[in-house]
Amino acid sequence: MPPIRRLIRRLPEHLVNRIAAGEVVERPAAALKELVENAIDAGSTEIAVRLVSGGLDLIEVTDDGCGMEPDQIALALERHATSKLPDEAIELVATLGFRGEALPSIGSVAKLTIESRPHDAQEGWRRVVDHGQVAVDEPAALPPGTRIRVEDLFGKVPARRKFLRSARSEYAACQDVVRRLAMARPDVGFTLEHDGRRVIAVQPREELAARVARLIARELAEDGVLIDAERGPCRLTGVAGLPTYNRGVADHQYLFVNGRPVKDRLLVGAVRGAYSDMLARDRHAVLALFLELPPEEVDVNVHPAKTEVRFRDPAFIRGFLVGALRHALEGAGQRSAQPPSAGAMGNWQVEPVAPSRAEPAPSIGSLFAREYAPTSGRFSETRYEPSRVSEAGEVWRSYEQSVMAEPSGRAETLPEEAAGEEEALRYPLGVARGQVSDTYIIAEAEDGLVIVDQHAAHERLTLERLKAAGAEDAMKRTQALLLPEVVELEEVACDALEDKLEDLARFGLVLERFGPAAMLVRGVPSVLGKANIESLVRDVSDDLAKNGDALLLGEKLDLVLATMACHGSVRAGRSLSVAEMNALLREMERTPRSGQCNHGRPTWVKLAHNDIEKLFGRK
Repeated sequence: MPPIRRLIRRLPEHLVNRIAAGEVVERPAAALKELVENAIDAGSTEIAVRLVSGGLDLIEVTDDGCGMEPDQIALALERHATSKLPDEAIELVATLGFRGEALPSIGSVAKLTIESRPHDAQEGWRRVVDHGQVAVDEPAALPPGTRIRVEDLFGKVPARRKFLRSARSEYAACQDVVRRLAMARPDVGFTLEHDGRRVIAVQPREELAARVARLIARELAEDGVLIDAERGPCRLTGVAGLPTYNRGVADHQYLFVNGRPVKDRLLVGAVRGAYSDMLARDRHAVLALFLELPPEEVDVNVHPAKTEVRFRDPAFIRGFLVGALRHALEGAGQRSAQPPSAGAMGNWQVEPVAPSRAEPAPSIGSLFAREYAPTSGRFSETRYEPSRVSEAGEVWRSYEQSVMAEPSGRAETLPEEAAGEEEALRYPLGVARGQVSDTYIIAEAEDGLVIVDQHAAHERLTLERLKAAGAEDAMKRTQALLLPEVVELEEVACDALEDKLEDLARFGLVLERFGPAAMLVRGVPSVLGKANIESLVRDVSDDLAKNGDALLLGEKLDLVLATMACHGSVRAGRSLSVAEMNALLREMERTPRSGQCNHGRPTWVKLAHNDIEKLFGRK
């Protein structure tokens, strides 16, 4: 029996719009995103959003943009009609939305009301589309701008409506959309009202750093550093949280490309690489990064919702982001995010950063008029010289011997003894007074009491010195396998590994293609010689598939280096002399990133004089 012959036919317009709605408007937050982006592209300076039941019952977006004439409103409700592409150069698009599908798609699955009035018009116009059918087309009274209402989303499509989440979950998604777009455009004022309660209210023409801290977390004003870096045609700005200011999930990482909020794997992988030796694997940085580059260097038309992008030179972008982030974090000196509360000691103070020849990354606390007054002090100009030893073990042994002997060797020439007790107190971390439980160093500074975790602090000092001594390069050296090992993988995974053979070889992992679905391992990094080779190769392959670059292997090397530093550092429970404690404090003052250990925990806390007085009821 011959197969049934099926004729090709054109789909009706209302069905085409419903299919498009499934791609563009899968939930209220997606519809809200399209409407707010249209308001931004209309040149608005104030945008007001009102939601009822998380957007399930009502989404209303009001702006003071350019407005539309009646014929333009009708045209906006047709598919693939847009004012945002003046010519056919779609690769050079500079606006947020440009497909021309959002409004007709929303109108096909909801009751859509568009009211608009140009600034030079005497009256406005209203057009209502109820699930694809024009219901009202008449004059309207409203101020210049546009107001769009979306009611009863998917009301006549129950199969889609029942798959939506609860009103609380949909509201959280809508709030995230407004927050991201408000961060992307600090020149525009935003308000968000949900069920009669105002949730977000930011004024136009606000400083970028202030807007970011206000929308993410106010603590970021003190626990973050400003980023402003340029390389070639690219510029990176934003705010990055200190490693000790972190979260258990990655939902506080906001990434923008040319003013467009994105969720890009390459950028996320670059952030993870920049924080790799400063955070535990289950902790995530808090930041907002704004990347600007020429439109021809990025393709924003690779996803219907425009949340993913593709870069012409991804390796350059990743290297730029990692370098800029690391430079900014190193410029933060010894700043550390302190616990917001600890029983009665509820007010922790940001560490004073002493002046140095290289200006530290600025705190953004001044934008919120919160006091931040660095105490005068000095850093030693001592710098670590790279060691010429060839093996990581030799580097470690030589360092272990020198650092354990160093405190007593320096005791006779400690700066505070030469300068006197009064001057010594002006050092950022003060002068040691004793130990508690042979674990915590108690130091007195000019502006308060400093408590240092001796093991965590020395762990960071050890890691930084190992890196400076060339141990990281020694770790990347290859240990050849006597018998090469074959690892079977999927063909796609083998293709991805084959494209990165040179990069992996620089880390010490030497691979060859061995047939269509296998890789031949000829060498591994020397310090990972006893690792499970098959597991290592599979982890690297999975990481390539997830992040597009071999970050996991580098993290493994960083983990080994951090483990060596941990085991060789001053242990908790070891009694130290005053000279040894002071030597540790001075070392911390001149070592970058000494405010946190290798796992992202703070190495010190400070209790200001006012806090001590409050504990005893003096204030």
